[in-house]
Amino acid sequence: MSSSSPAGPTRYAHLAFNAPMSTARADALVSRLAATRPTRVVDIGCGWAELLIRLAARAPGVEAVGLDSDGALLARGRAAAAERGVAVRLVEGPADDLVASLEPADVVLCIGSSHALGADLPAALAALWELVRPDGRVVLGEGFWEPTGPVDETLVWDDVRQLPDLAGLVDRGVAAGFVPLWVERANADEWDTFESGYLADVGEWLVAGAPGAEPDEVAERRRAYDEHRERWLRGYRHGLGFAYVTLGRPVGS
Repeated sequence: MSSSSPAGPTRYAHLAFNAPMSTARADALVSRLAATRPTRVVDIGCGWAELLIRLAARAPGVEAVGLDSDGALLARGRAAAAERGVAVRLVEGPADDLVASLEPADVVLCIGSSHALGADLPAALAALWELVRPDGRVVLGEGFWEPTGPVDETLVWDDVRQLPDLAGLVDRGVAAGFVPLWVERANADEWDTFESGYLADVGEWLVAGAPGAEPDEVAERRRAYDEHRERWLRGYRHGLGFAYVTLGRPVGS
């Protein structure tokens, strides 16, 4: 396949968050976290930092730091923060390298990014434990496998089917020493909105006639687009869940 044309598809342009999260859920989560009056917040794998920006806007004077390895997404976040007059510091680089230089925070966000902190979830939770202060909060956004309807397992990746169920996911937080404070799961509407938004970049580009692209690029992108839609609708739609688990680190631990 030839390289992407300059006028190729956008990236995440149709998503507010790079996770199955509604605005209502984000607002409720931010309100609970802001009520703890954090002075320092760190977002691991922040992407364009939408959740971090919203939290910083609700907690005046907070030091808000986001880490991500994707410079283009960080640029989007910086532009959004500047437009809204919110002070955040977004740092580019591998999370496992950058975390070692950070001071502990009152709130740590890790939404779909635990893979950046260790070989497995227990290792990531151990890293998050060191990064959050006693009486602080970690918001862990993580997938789980819990079929509730028809699933074509031939369309589901092996690593997805090996995820714990929701209770097992929470148990891992407990085993790491945390106290579970809130356990929420993305609902069907949030998932469908997320998957549709994720696919919309390529879908809109195809509908527009894939301007400037060569035929082999169009064919490959259409193949990947169709494969993802098939895996979602017939594979993992009724099995893959996503949880937002707020974990507290007890004082004295």
